[in-house]
Amino acid sequence: MTTPAEPDFDTLTMRLALDEAKKSQPSPNPPVGAVVVSAKGKVVAAAHHARAGEEHAEGLALAMAGSAAKGGTLFVTLEPCNHEGRTPPCVDQILKAGIARVVIGCVDPNPNVQGGGAARLTESGIPVEIGVAGAEARALIAPWTKFITTGIPHVSLKLALSLDGRIATRSGASKWVTGPEARAKVQELRSQHDAVAVGIGTALVDDPRLTVRDSALIAEGKSPVRIVFDTRLRIPLHSRLVQTPLITERSGAAGTRRETRIAAHAHCRRARAAGGRDCTGAGTSPSGSRSKARRRSGGEKGIGRRGDAKNSRAGRCSTQSARSITAGEIADKIRHVGVERAENKSYVGRISAEKSGDSRLAS
Repeated sequence: MTTPAEPDFDTLTMRLALDEAKKSQPSPNPPVGAVVVSAKGKVVAAAHHARAGEEHAEGLALAMAGSAAKGGTLFVTLEPCNHEGRTPPCVDQILKAGIARVVIGCVDPNPNVQGGGAARLTESGIPVEIGVAGAEARALIAPWTKFITTGIPHVSLKLALSLDGRIATRSGASKWVTGPEARAKVQELRSQHDAVAVGIGTALVDDPRLTVRDSALIAEGKSPVRIVFDTRLRIPLHSRLVQTPLITERSGAAGTRRETRIAAHAHCRRARAAGGRDCTGAGTSPSGSRSKARRRSGGEKGIGRRGDAKNSRAGRCSTQSARSITAGEIADKIRHVGVERAENKSYVGRISAEKSGDSRLAS
């Protein structure tokens, strides 16, 4: 007897798997969650893929379910893999466990493996249903999809604006446009990205650290790589970006390992002495598109899933709008964001809004 295929039950169970997937950010791999339902219709296991190189969600959930998986249904947010990598193929484990039905949120967008896992399960006589809570499953892996199909990181554009659309006062002061609750949200947003990038203008004026400073977020082992687009290598060696350590904590089979990474002073000095052009290795592409060259450079350097930047064609845009209004007229510091020709415009797919103290976050 297999688990009954009830649309409402399937959707609700897939959302349990999606909730599991959101518990971790295994970049450069996509987040994946899995739930095993026994032949009697009872949820017996739920798991997620914690980090690259470790067991996939399907394998973990099946191991937790044990013999209860036989004749049951596996719900997984992303199509199970059918190739050998750092872990064995998930399809092999599904077949070995005796699963009678598989429900998949969305297919794997990786052009090298697309459809392989589902096809093999079907060929093995296991009914497969694809697309349950599909929009939610695809949204979850949007950064991975962008990277694996284009080689370009998924970029989020974060802006903190006053109610009249300004990012600073007439004198250039910008601390603080938003309230403490909104700034705490920025810490959370930053922790969800592989890298955070600013231009040299922001680095010189604001002297930011660009680190995750929330202790709970640090404990989860997530601090982004810090990038400054500085074609003339003007960043001061005494700046907080250079002087501030980047601290992360990572937990694994060997226990918790605390890492402290300090910006490379010597590297900057050597680069300057050699007439270095920029720290990121991202210059101008043959077509003259410097922005695209920078984004491709990020992909090549392993910043695969997500980047958080101030000026780029964004895959996601987060805007914090404060209730305050800046004093006086100032130069529009975001006038360069956008395109020159209407036919080159980009569209924002989904917009949501939430309140953070005295500010509102639209994303």
